[in-house]
Amino acid sequence: MRIWSIHPKYLDSKGLVALWRETLLAKNVLEGKTKGYINHPQLNRFKKAESSFDAINKYLNTVFEEAVSRHFNFDINKFTKINTRLNLTVTQGQIDYEFKHLLAKLKNRDVRLYIKLKGVKKISPNPMFKIIEGGIEDWEKVIRHRRSEK
Repeated sequence: MRIWSIHPKYLDSKGLVALWRETLLAKNVLEGKTKGYINHPQLNRFKKAESSFDAINKYLNTVFEEAVSRHFNFDINKFTKINTRLNLTVTQGQIDYEFKHLLAKLKNRDVRLYIKLKGVKKISPNPMFKIIEGGIEDWEKVIRHRRSEK
């Protein structure tokens, strides 16, 4: 399960669809509707929110908006639209790590997008995240990438 902290605008089509499905699974986990993935580390940040329900729905809203901008047909009835201001934090190290991880995937999956993104200097997070100083988050399962992937 990968629930990206980076903005979904960076994802290729396959990545955006996977994010939608995985976040819907995460929503089901947080709502107690499934027994799998209940201890998945990427869910910790949503569990720590004042309302994990609001947090995951707010996250899904951003993914949905990105999908609509690309003319995807995602079902708006799969989540509850949250209009309240809700911010979680994410470290700069996590944002950097995720972007590098995405580039490694895109290098094999979507070379055009890889070339377009590899020069990005300022990486935007999902709008519900406020970037704070720090390294890679403790919930991340770190995969080492070759240096040439930067």
